[in-house]
Amino acid sequence: MIATAHERRTRACQERLREEGAAVAVLAPGANLRYLTDVAETPSERLFCCLLPADGDPVFVVPDLSGAQVRDATWASGVRTWADSEGPTATLEDALADRVPESGRILLDGTMWARHALAVQSALPDRSFGLAEEVLGPLRARKDEAELDALARAGAVADEVMAGLFADADSLVGESEAALAREVERRLADAGGEGVSFEPIVAAGPNGAKPHHHHGSRAVEAGDPVVLDFGTRVDGYPSDITRTVVFGGDPPAEFETVHEVVLEAQTAAVEAVEPGVEARAVDRAARDVIEAAGYGEAFVHRTGHGVGLEIHEEPYLTTESTTTLEPGMTFSVEPGVYLEERFGVRIEDLVVVTDDGCERLNDAPRGWRV
Repeated sequence: MIATAHERRTRACQERLREEGAAVAVLAPGANLRYLTDVAETPSERLFCCLLPADGDPVFVVPDLSGAQVRDATWASGVRTWADSEGPTATLEDALADRVPESGRILLDGTMWARHALAVQSALPDRSFGLAEEVLGPLRARKDEAELDALARAGAVADEVMAGLFADADSLVGESEAALAREVERRLADAGGEGVSFEPIVAAGPNGAKPHHHHGSRAVEAGDPVVLDFGTRVDGYPSDITRTVVFGGDPPAEFETVHEVVLEAQTAAVEAVEPGVEARAVDRAARDVIEAAGYGEAFVHRTGHGVGLEIHEEPYLTTESTTTLEPGMTFSVEPGVYLEERFGVRIEDLVVVTDDGCERLNDAPRGWRV
């Protein structure tokens, strides 16, 4: 039988478990579990986990009401269920006894609820623990062809919506930030997206100086720079794009200068991306441009973050990150300048590292007006 992509990822993860001297990874509902098994589940008070030993096949420990759907969803055949009337303790302890060797660390999923992590620790009181991200982070950072295809299709949807907002900018003057956020969500769905990657950011005028502004009732006024940051999902993988658009009228003093600086910084950072480069070199390329222009203190966040099943994952483009970029790594490049009580400017694209450089996954206009 030909192994599925998820089974191949699982075997690669087991190889890393052996290299790290770990006995088992205990996975909770979330991105790690979906990456290896294709099981998409929402965390709840009921224990739902997958035990992945360094050798042998994984086994799920799930509530009775989830057993059938797990068996239908995944290539992994080991599924043990527990009843509400009895609780999960005995089933979990039996599965751990079967799958966990006598030596080696136990790696818990970083997203596991504390109540479930404590149950595993209680069943293995004499073992040392770590995080499953130690082995899964580097694996998930390099996307395979199927992942890159989904990311590219999600990026195309975001591009289409962003280009439409540019075209309609003048007619959207007077809309509230909240109404515009709802319009973004509607357009993403109409273009083929599956929900949103995160709550859209619509930050008009001085609200744009807050990098993670939550949209509110403020109306978009003529001449407002508006920071638009949004994305959608395709086959579980997200897009993430930011542009700063002026909605009718003339922008504030200094805006055009700041926008030009941020665009130059983003271009420099993208051009710095290639295999073998440390992630901090990409951050430095953007930061050098902004600092040279006198806005260094107004660039208050990292230059980028990895994007995959999670909207924020490895690698992170920070001033200190020594992660070496490799083909298949996909991340945002999003420098910004934020002038308090005036306006903000951020420009963001997703890029994927190729064998000799990188490729952008977004191509919507990067200017401030079309």
